[in-house]
Amino acid sequence: MPIISSKYRNPPFYLFNGHLETIVPSLLRKVKGVSYQREKIDTPDDDFLNLDWSEVGSDRLLIVSHGLEGDSYRHYAMGLVKLFNQHGVDVVVWNNRSCGGEINLKPILYHHGASYDLETVVQHVIGNRNYEYIFLAGISMGGAQTLKYLGEKALSLPPQIKRAAVYSTPCNLPSSAATLKLKSNQFYKNRFLGKLKNKIRAKALQFPDLIDLDLLDRVDSFDEFDTHFTAKLHGFKDAADFYQSVSPDNWISQITIPTLIINALNDPLLGSECYPTKIANEKSELVLEMPQRGGHTGFLIPKNEFSYAEYRLLEFLLN
Repeated sequence: MPIISSKYRNPPFYLFNGHLETIVPSLLRKVKGVSYQREKIDTPDDDFLNLDWSEVGSDRLLIVSHGLEGDSYRHYAMGLVKLFNQHGVDVVVWNNRSCGGEINLKPILYHHGASYDLETVVQHVIGNRNYEYIFLAGISMGGAQTLKYLGEKALSLPPQIKRAAVYSTPCNLPSSAATLKLKSNQFYKNRFLGKLKNKIRAKALQFPDLIDLDLLDRVDSFDEFDTHFTAKLHGFKDAADFYQSVSPDNWISQITIPTLIINALNDPLLGSECYPTKIANEKSELVLEMPQRGGHTGFLIPKNEFSYAEYRLLEFLLN
């Protein structure tokens, strides 16, 4: 499909750059009226995942994958839950390992390439529920996991999965990771790194011989963190090997179902290679939308409960 023009034009007047469009919703946006029923499921490696369900008695289901250091209670997840519930669709938001308020059991945590856990969720849903139509949605890191999963399973994707949509997604992980080295992005780097360090400290309590806490205290960049901790725990050589190995653009060209990618051009956390224009021009299943505005997981609409991205996912997935 061709690259499409975006109808998103006017965020609230006080959000006058990509940073404000990113930070204000992240800190201040609240979505009311969503309640979950939690289900804990086992993983093949004897760990667990927490799934948060919001059901309206539908034969259609949306599976939502959240962003880095997010969970089912992030504004972007709850916005999708509420909107899709209002349109008669059940929703489940799965929490990555160590997210959602409970530390996991294994030495590993989670990362952008953890499509194996999305696969566990999909197989659990299909094996235990009777949904005729399943849609996948991913936000930021969750979008990366979703695209990777769709490419990996291209030839064996369950027929119930009809469409997918992601937004604010680092389609090229090395390019996105490089943005966290920019001086203008120190706020995001410090926020994410602080939260991830706390996860590693919790993991050190479980596996004291595995984690070097003195080294952790000295780490001051994502390259260092991902080399010494993410890569080490998950079997990669170093940060560069990790970023390249799990980058979604390794798999996007193999996707076989209609898939929407919405990435704002002023997203401070997406580098230039995160906009897969060449693949979108060549691949009929892929729809790429690149609004001028929106920031990272922002896309607010003045005086509206839901974001532009949430409305677009609803329109695309239920079409």
